[in-house]
Amino acid sequence: MRRNGRSRCLFGILFILATTVALHAQTPAPTPTLEHEFFKNILSDQKAIWTAPFHLERSDAKWVVPAGIGWMALVTTDRITGDEIFEADRQVKASQWISNAGGSVYGLGAVATTFYLIGRKKNNYRARETGLLSAEAMINSIIVEGALKGITQRARPLDGHERSEFFDGGSSFPSGHATQAWAVATVIAHEYKDRPAVQIAAYGIASAVSVARFTGHKHYISDVVAGSALGFGIGKFVYKTHHRESLTKDDETSKWPLIAPQFNRQARQYGVALTWNF
Repeated sequence: MRRNGRSRCLFGILFILATTVALHAQTPAPTPTLEHEFFKNILSDQKAIWTAPFHLERSDAKWVVPAGIGWMALVTTDRITGDEIFEADRQVKASQWISNAGGSVYGLGAVATTFYLIGRKKNNYRARETGLLSAEAMINSIIVEGALKGITQRARPLDGHERSEFFDGGSSFPSGHATQAWAVATVIAHEYKDRPAVQIAAYGIASAVSVARFTGHKHYISDVVAGSALGFGIGKFVYKTHHRESLTKDDETSKWPLIAPQFNRQARQYGVALTWNF
């Protein structure tokens, strides 16, 4: 009996030791990078975006209902406002330039790429994440607005007698440029929420693109408003879902420089150090 008891005790000790060693030997799996999860995140984003209407609650009615009524009011007056702006053509070229520069896939893709490359080169995580999430938001917006265009098939302002009509083979609703511009701008503004100037610039450019799509005779006001709201929602969702609180100290910014005294009594050296992360 004693021998069996000792054997069991020895077995228990060896089991605990072996388990402890094995657990310490196991290294935790590294967290996948945003680059590695990029396309997987887009798929999960699409699922969340298209199923979002089914997750609305009663409390959301306080903004969904007024927004829907307001949008319908814009739709009913689109032909009037569209015909009015069509009479003015001096601003068309400037509007087309603004919309192409600030809302095209090429322009926004260049912005996202620039953020990413700068972040990689300078080891700045925030800039790198901004580039990745901006590209993710832009791709999501392209997929969603492309699908909505195919579903609604709204005629554009220059489509003659059938202008502004839905389900008529057009591609006016929603404004793709406005959707993409606001999606990217929202990511940038949220990433740099400590930089008011960056937020103003991002939202200002997105607003200019939205207005330009209307003044450039490409879309109706309701197309632009819907696209802007859609882009803002997509950008905010992408940021809140995939943003990682892992900014390094090198990424932290300060509005004011840090001044600290420096001295070495033995060498009789005295001075002041100035540090400013921006």
